Amino acid sequence: MRALVQRVTGASVSVEGREIGATGPGLMILICAMQGDGPDKARALAEKIAKLRIFRDESGKTNRSLLDVGGGALVVSQFTLAADTSRGNRPGFSAAAPPDEGRALYELFADHLAAQGVTVGRGEFGAEMAVSLVNDGPMTIWIET
Repeated sequence: MRALVQRVTGASVSVEGREIGATGPGLMILICAMQGDGPDKARALAEKIAKLRIFRDESGKTNRSLLDVGGGALVVSQFTLAADTSRGNRPGFSAAAPPDEGRALYELFADHLAAQGVTVGRGEFGAEMAVSLVNDGPMTIWIET
């Protein structure tokens, strides 16, 4: 699985002008299931992100995790993270998991993150979404399992 993780002061996602998910301080997580990914990868990625030490401690060092700071997360599916731009000018997305598998792994990832005690807002799988966020730092990290 692939994830683009951004530390945020806040983020929200809307579909057709209606807000469907949001978080305050915490993480904006764009997630993509890849061909061959399974439940173990989704759970491992959720655990890694929950424990990723990218929040400041009392000394200003990035030494605290999402769990340590009690932050929330907004999880949005984004198959375009599977883009192959190695040929031509049109990205290819064949490395992404098929939609049914992608949806199941996206839901499993978000559920597993929530099961660890993180308040999780969600986008809508497969929908055209408008995402708004304020990146804190900025801090943006690419993670691949």
